[in-house]
Amino acid sequence: MEAVLAKYENQINVFSEFLEDLPDTDEPVWVLGECYNAKTGKTELLSDVHSRLWFTYRKKFSPIGGTGPSSDAGWGCMLRCGQMILAQALVCSQLGRAWRWRAQGGQPEKYHRILHCFLDRKDSCYSIHQMAQMGVGEGKSVGEWYGPNTVAQVLKKLALFDDWNSLAVYVSMDNTVVIEDISTFFSLTCSIYTEHSETTTCPHSQSHSDWRPLLLVIPLRMGINHINPVYIQALKECFKMPQSCGVLGGKPNLAYYFIGFVGEELIYLDPHTTQSAVEAGSGVDDQSYHCLRSPRRMKITNLDPSVALVRSQLYVDGYCPVVDMSHVVVLFKEIQMKRNLRMFELVENHPPHWPPFVPPTKPEVQTTGAGMSIPTRQIH
Repeated sequence: MEAVLAKYENQINVFSEFLEDLPDTDEPVWVLGECYNAKTGKTELLSDVHSRLWFTYRKKFSPIGGTGPSSDAGWGCMLRCGQMILAQALVCSQLGRAWRWRAQGGQPEKYHRILHCFLDRKDSCYSIHQMAQMGVGEGKSVGEWYGPNTVAQVLKKLALFDDWNSLAVYVSMDNTVVIEDISTFFSLTCSIYTEHSETTTCPHSQSHSDWRPLLLVIPLRMGINHINPVYIQALKECFKMPQSCGVLGGKPNLAYYFIGFVGEELIYLDPHTTQSAVEAGSGVDDQSYHCLRSPRRMKITNLDPSVALVRSQLYVDGYCPVVDMSHVVVLFKEIQMKRNLRMFELVENHPPHWPPFVPPTKPEVQTTGAGMSIPTRQIH
């Protein structure tokens, strides 16, 4: 098995075409709404990148579903990217965008609570176990590769069980963001959060019942086989917005978590490193959850056109008002007001030709199909 995992990682190193080291350029470097100078602000830039929670393949964790795989190497990269993008939202909500990780320790308690939500154990609310088994309800066997939209649907369902963060995850459809549906979604999820009792390792919080942090995921298709150049500037503009939580995407069967750009290159965190699972406990060693290398980059033109933009509305003391969606409207009109930057539609009302809006419900976590599926495509 170790030899097989090593083979996968060697394939990844060949195909990823990543660019090491930051360029010696005067062009601004944007990372999740923050702008840096690569020459004069390199230390601050690297501190920002290193502070993002980095989730990779793991091995030797308890078998998923009791009898399933004990490693996600070769199939879990999009799930790990989903974990990273959700962790970014939780960090911004609980600690603030200005928070920075320190290798010498001394992190706040909220940081450790966030990290525990993603540990590789069945009772952590956003663990690989929970995500893989929730994916069964989306038609994905445990061990099957996910796309951006599927992992977004899984995160939306798992967030309903998270009492501590009370995060509302809304996933748009058909390249359209519907303000009316988001408002309805808020009012419905309020009762779900207040009724749900704690069943995972994520603890309760005393949040105001009228406020919820919003994570808005917009799955997009920005081309057929390759990204259409008309979308490139719009994609770059998204990374400049302070509400950005990044982009899920990559190449076919090769997922990355994109956090920014410099020039015509995207900056990303790569989950394709297999590490041993970390034992849960009060003193979790968090060194392996932060990528201390120079951030990897790839040319924007190499991006697969199937992506998911992720934005948060976590402000006003950490929460977005349920009844006032004006912040969300302004958020996207900032992009759409610029010529040729329309990647999706923003509408006030639910389109009449669409099926009725389906309220979110807490699904039962599927435990069937826990055995490793036999991939029908090449695994990287």
